Amino acid sequence: MSLDPAALDREHDQRGHAPQDAPRYADAALLDFARSLLAKTGMEADKADCVAELLLDGDRMGHSTHGLQLLPGYLAEIEKGQMALSGQPIVVSDRPAALTWDGQYLPGLWLVREGIREGVKRAKIYGTCTIAIRRSHHIGCLAVYPPLAAAEGMLLLLASSDPMGNSVAPHGALAGRFTPNPIAAGWSTGPDSLPVVLDISASTTSNGMTSRLHRLNQADGGNRRLGGDWLVDNQGNATDDPAAFFTKPPGAILPLGGMDLGHKGYALGLLVEALTNGLAGFGRADGSKRWGAGVFLQIIDPEAFGGREAFERETGWLAEACRTAPVKPGNPPVRLPGERGLKLKAEQAQSGIRLHPEILPGLAPWAEKLGVALPGPL
Repeated sequence: MSLDPAALDREHDQRGHAPQDAPRYADAALLDFARSLLAKTGMEADKADCVAELLLDGDRMGHSTHGLQLLPGYLAEIEKGQMALSGQPIVVSDRPAALTWDGQYLPGLWLVREGIREGVKRAKIYGTCTIAIRRSHHIGCLAVYPPLAAAEGMLLLLASSDPMGNSVAPHGALAGRFTPNPIAAGWSTGPDSLPVVLDISASTTSNGMTSRLHRLNQADGGNRRLGGDWLVDNQGNATDDPAAFFTKPPGAILPLGGMDLGHKGYALGLLVEALTNGLAGFGRADGSKRWGAGVFLQIIDPEAFGGREAFERETGWLAEACRTAPVKPGNPPVRLPGERGLKLKAEQAQSGIRLHPEILPGLAPWAEKLGVALPGPL
């Protein structure tokens, strides 16, 4: 498949947003398409509904490398018997405000949603609830989860690591030892205001973005580069060339902060490993060979502390102070973390969802195999 390099260049900030000239598709059509593909594999209905909804939320919010782009990989995992289609997590440990699940490689998006639901219930009683999940399957785009908790007036902390992956180098190294290790959080800023939705990685970029640019370069001979020297090649040199990630031996993604300040991202990555695989009691030391996730999930009820009203008075005041902070003439106003994604989600619900040009061609073979019609653009 050949794509116009100019269209790729218009992607915002190398964050995986679909090009502005990408076709739009009806939200309901895409949701039904994704749900039908999953249902055809035999996935239980509630799980298929959840995975389709939350994957599509990634595209609704503009995270096109972590939306429906992930679905072919999920379907391949199902075909190989690597993602469970039915059942419940096993309870490993259960205390009133601390819970550990063995996810049995059930769909990660469903496990995290169920964890949030359980965490909210317990936090309303105990003030907080922490849930560790081992042997979850991949959990998708972390930005889709904080609004679920913020809608309940709760503060959410979420982190994930794949104990099989080793794409990110420790600071000073030239080979990977852990994954991008995303951290998400979200909280309310008032009943009539958008919540803050934080979704960052302990790495400079993601596996998905690096792989996409390399794949497209291979397809049409292009020379698309990352937005900065975010990789280290196998000789220890910083580079923006995605091909450095795929050499033999491979290069690696740099920790957040790059060559200069990567000690900060490295430390954050280690923290995520402790919170996820460490607390869940399963991970790299076990030699995991399956695509999956260790998950840390914490729900905090502000009502159990200074009170929800006081919490939102503080968070709302600071949100407004940040939005109204002075900027250089001609520059756009300050946004809160997640503001663009939440506004884009609302806008695309009305005008249709822009999909990256790679996504539906990647799903076409699965649509044919499973007998599901591809949706057409608006």
